[in-house]
Amino acid sequence: QAMAPLHPVAVQCQEAQLVVTVHRDLFGTGRLVRAVDLSLGSASCLPLSQSPAESTVTFVAGLHECGSTLQVTPDSLIYKTSLSYRPPPSGNVVIVRTNPVVVPIECHYPRKSNVSSNAVQPTWAPFRSTLSAEERLMFSLRLMNDDWSTERLSNGFQLGESLHLQADVASEGHVPLRLFVDDCVATLSPDRNSSPRYAFIDRSGCLVDGRADDTTSAFISPRVRQETLQFVVDAFKFSGDTRNLIYVTCHLKVSPADQAPNPQNKACSFNKASSLWAPVEGTGDICSCCETGNCP
Repeated sequence: QAMAPLHPVAVQCQEAQLVVTVHRDLFGTGRLVRAVDLSLGSASCLPLSQSPAESTVTFVAGLHECGSTLQVTPDSLIYKTSLSYRPPPSGNVVIVRTNPVVVPIECHYPRKSNVSSNAVQPTWAPFRSTLSAEERLMFSLRLMNDDWSTERLSNGFQLGESLHLQADVASEGHVPLRLFVDDCVATLSPDRNSSPRYAFIDRSGCLVDGRADDTTSAFISPRVRQETLQFVVDAFKFSGDTRNLIYVTCHLKVSPADQAPNPQNKACSFNKASSLWAPVEGTGDICSCCETGNCP
């Protein structure tokens, strides 16, 4: 409220703190209260300034300080505290000339918009914030048409055809991310650890199926966007098994887009023309472990 005799307490809800200004003519009678009789919150925080000559008293406190409480609603974060006036007992035990006062204070912040126009780049992230961010990541793995334009309606293939697989991540409100396929395993049951099993992507992003002599399996380079990774795998079936249904289980992961690919985060294909492993992005040395098998 505006500073006036009828509104003697003014509150500014700032980005990380609140500022409470109290007019010492608290009751509008012309009799000024003492600054030492005023406190903020259940922790009884003292004012920032207590000059007897000043007509106002100012409190400055962080949103989580002075015993404030936080209420979370679907739309708002509400920080609650109170201003207390506790006058000392008068010399006459029979009568009193003033009453104690508790003024409730609330600061409301919207949950669905930024409180600052600047980008937030914390140097650390609490576990709760990290978990919330992870829960917002939506991973997908889809069979695509040969031109990658739409999802493939049929999941049936003939030997000699190629599977066009596209991995994506949707990260609303997150820092820019780059998607990787850590490994992909084919099995005859939904259990990725069942036998027989064939790992056609392994070793933290090596498309090992492309190393075989009779295949053209490879990652598509360059990417269409950092959150997408496309790769082609020649169709196959398990030797000696008459079943035609194969389950594919892939482990997808992300890293910050501004972090250079490394042996842990890579997408490497085998180039038969040069007989070398080549990454979709990054330097060639990050793929060296695809050949040695000594990957992190």
